[in-house]
Amino acid sequence: MNNSRPADEGNCQQPGAERRTLQPCSIVIFGASGDLTARKLIPALYHLCKEHQMPADFRIVGFARREKTDESWRTELRTALDQFSRTKPVDEEVWKKFAACLYYCQGDLADPAAYQKLESILTGFGSAPLRQNLLFYLAISPSQFGTVAEQISQARLLNKDGTAWQRIVVEKPFGHDLASAQALNQELTRFAHESQVFRIDHYLGKETVQNILMFRFSNSIFERLWNRESVDHVQITVSEKLGVGERGGYYEEAGALRDMVQNHMLQVLSLIAMEPPVSLEAESVRDEKVKLLKSIRPLTPETVPLQVVRGQYFAGSVGGQPRPGYRQETKVNPSSNVETFAALKLFIDNWRWSGVPFYLRTGKNLPQSASEVRIQFRPTPNVLFAAQCGQHLDANALTLRLQPNEGISLRFNGKVPGMSLGVRPVRMHFSYDAEFGAYTPEAYERLLLEAIAGDATLFIRRDEVETAWHIVDSIRNFWDDKPLTNREFYAAGTWGPVAADDLLEKLGHKWHEPQIVT
Repeated sequence: MNNSRPADEGNCQQPGAERRTLQPCSIVIFGASGDLTARKLIPALYHLCKEHQMPADFRIVGFARREKTDESWRTELRTALDQFSRTKPVDEEVWKKFAACLYYCQGDLADPAAYQKLESILTGFGSAPLRQNLLFYLAISPSQFGTVAEQISQARLLNKDGTAWQRIVVEKPFGHDLASAQALNQELTRFAHESQVFRIDHYLGKETVQNILMFRFSNSIFERLWNRESVDHVQITVSEKLGVGERGGYYEEAGALRDMVQNHMLQVLSLIAMEPPVSLEAESVRDEKVKLLKSIRPLTPETVPLQVVRGQYFAGSVGGQPRPGYRQETKVNPSSNVETFAALKLFIDNWRWSGVPFYLRTGKNLPQSASEVRIQFRPTPNVLFAAQCGQHLDANALTLRLQPNEGISLRFNGKVPGMSLGVRPVRMHFSYDAEFGAYTPEAYERLLLEAIAGDATLFIRRDEVETAWHIVDSIRNFWDDKPLTNREFYAAGTWGPVAADDLLEKLGHKWHEPQIVT
């Protein structure tokens, strides 16, 4: 497929049109000594500064317990930036200007005096917008969210009303189940409006995930096929080559269902299957996502074993490298029943998707790391080409490759050159790199920019979180205290347990392995 665009072809986005005028503000990072700050947040803010996307005037204040000076924190961050920046070497001129905006506040999250110190630092910037327009990034444990919200409210740094703005950004996991998510939501909204709470899922910051809406609703030829009349089934795969590694303690609490399905996979499902929003305003888009999640057919104790499969890897090899079994990983219970693989068959009970199965699959220690959505269209009647192909004429498929090798592929049948009437599936492929170049901003860059701008489209609303937990809890409740069976184990380096294949074979379907297209 030729990805080049004619020089005179239109572009509705004029150069520089995406540049927004942002109000001066201060960004306060709680958990400033943590890994997330060094690996993701500071590199993202540095690149926004480098790309001239930050407000004309801004400050960044790190808040943590360790004793540091402004200069020592800047030195630490520079070392981290040398390692984690997506562009290298670090631009010295940009860093110099960026570093001058970095400040550090030492204190305990539960100590009111520390917040008075923070207030003094913000006031000392000598600008009303820098003191009043505040973005609080909570790169800390969810159990501490409520403490910070209460403390910044009591220090008069967070107000529900006023001409200036304050916003709280919180990381996943947002709760451990529905009850804890509801309690967390209630705790945060004691001190902030729902409109001030930005729940982050870095998956929504990926360019390819954002492109799902653009692809669906700006191309009429595909939107008209996006329904039960044309679609046979949908497969969403998020596979990882890595095992749990050093995260065994976390994974024992989370498992694949909480770690990936409750957030990333249900987010992608909602974007793929939602109805067209009335506008691109944040609430219009989020309304449709919530409607979609609420349309998923409820899972009951009777249907969970028919529609959901779990798995756990045992020792094997990935890419020729030996891997231990999950139960041999660090900080993992030797008799653990925690799932490292999950596969679901979901049905959406609305007019567009009635009867169409949506298959979701995610796992650790699989043959490759990939995220993709495959729209499998209904097969053609086996009449014209029965003699040549029998029952094996391929159905058309559209694949949205989210990572890596980002792109979109359309699979259809074509005649093989020659005297005989041979038919073979072929592919047309659009590549992001070939069309737009290799530049793709990190997800955190986009999400931080949207939070500063106050655009909540790519963030998760309270009812969306709770609806997703309701789906996942119905599965977890069934699995609790049930040991894994032999058909639920899989060797590291394979595509999951045989029970996952059974899940699709009941309806005559099979899993399609993600394809690397070059």
